[in-house]
Amino acid sequence: MREREFWQLMDEVFGRAYGRSLARDLCLTALDGGTVVEALADGVEPRVVWNVLCDQMGVPDSRRWGKDHNAPPLPGARR
Repeated sequence: MREREFWQLMDEVFGRAYGRSLARDLCLTALDGGTVVEALADGVEPRVVWNVLCDQMGVPDSRRWGKDHNAPPLPGARR
């Protein structure tokens, strides 16, 4: 997952305004209490940040990957 795709999912799943607020303000406990913005700036893989955020927010798998419901491959996974 590229960071651009991450932000597209944020907009689709949470809405643009709420998603941006979450990204700036929500402390992700599984990522040492940093925010989404901090984690991405620190080089954490966007897919990891996305899964941590969705887990913490209780987003079910059926909604997690947007309208197409296809999770991108894990980093390093073969296609």
